[in-house]
Amino acid sequence: MESYDAIVIGAGVIGSSVAYHLARLGAGKVLVLERLQIGAGTSTQSSGILRTHYSVIENVELARRSWSAFTDFSAYLDDEDAASGLVKCGYMICAPDGAKLDPLKSALQGQIDKGIAVQFLSQAEARDRLPIATFDDAALIGYEPEAGFADAYLVATSFARTARRLGVKIMEGVSVDRLLVEQGRVCGVETSRGTFLSRTVISTQNIWATDIERWTGIPTPVVPERHTVLALDCPGHAYTFQMPVFKDLGSRGMLYCRSYGGNQMLVSEGTVGETLAVPDNEQGDISMDYIVEVGAQVAERFPAYEAAGLASQWTGVYDVTPDWNPVLGRVPGLEGLVVGYGFSGHGFKLSPAVGLVLAQSALGLPTEVSLAPYALERFSTGQLLTGKYGLGAVS
Repeated sequence: MESYDAIVIGAGVIGSSVAYHLARLGAGKVLVLERLQIGAGTSTQSSGILRTHYSVIENVELARRSWSAFTDFSAYLDDEDAASGLVKCGYMICAPDGAKLDPLKSALQGQIDKGIAVQFLSQAEARDRLPIATFDDAALIGYEPEAGFADAYLVATSFARTARRLGVKIMEGVSVDRLLVEQGRVCGVETSRGTFLSRTVISTQNIWATDIERWTGIPTPVVPERHTVLALDCPGHAYTFQMPVFKDLGSRGMLYCRSYGGNQMLVSEGTVGETLAVPDNEQGDISMDYIVEVGAQVAERFPAYEAAGLASQWTGVYDVTPDWNPVLGRVPGLEGLVVGYGFSGHGFKLSPAVGLVLAQSALGLPTEVSLAPYALERFSTGQLLTGKYGLGAVS
């Protein structure tokens, strides 16, 4: 049985970030255990949008710190081979008169208060930036010029490769079967490749975080939820890389859109999806009725797309908590266990900052961002982090 100073469960974008930051902080011997391959779980299904816009102010700070890493990712990792695939095209969000108008005003002001560059656009200015859209109903349009999208798989593998160069051992194709506990403290894990000992375990298991409850009996409020992504093609009305990511709070599904492949539109709903009975990130069925419904919503904002064709489609699975925000940090009642789960669709955006603070927490260091609002106990005390737009992935 080998002993390590820290063991990380999961090598998606969060787990790989944790591993890298542990190494940078001098954690000693670090082992990462991944049931599949690095970045091959739900990280590969991410739409990759990067923004600091949140109606939950705690998320704004994590996103702001993460964005500073993404802007020059190779320098952040001190690895000239690291890449994020960043496209800095801006992020636009609009709301009509109604229930979402005041929350949008408040959220935009929250960004400004954090020192983030935010502009308020007229309808004409919005059309200049996104000429394939119409904004006749938009009462408020916010624009974050320092935003865009990137490639979650590239980010995960870059974190992991740099971590390996710093001495981290990553084992792929290894399932963790049990968390070993002795006298109220973690002491290791039992896996398909044997037992590994450590007094510090960091779980970044995403939709499989329910294993924690099975292993320890500690409630783990997370469910897997499937969401559908469509790629639409509309010749003569390309959604180019120069056009901003767009969030439509006026649409029924609170749609988000971005350029895909330089010409197509990637689009998905930002509302509650299909709850799965068990964790499963395999591709799900997508009904024609759903495609038609989302297409109709797209055409309301992008009129030419009423004639768009469906270029491709896929599903992705979120690890969703009751307030659609993550659980981060130490677990009460079990010393040595640190968790990061329940990102509810925005884990990639936050991955650099989250990896850092989870590594700091695991090493007993002060965290650069307080983890108190993200504590597991908030679900029993009622101090939830529910976003002001309702349940969905724009918390």
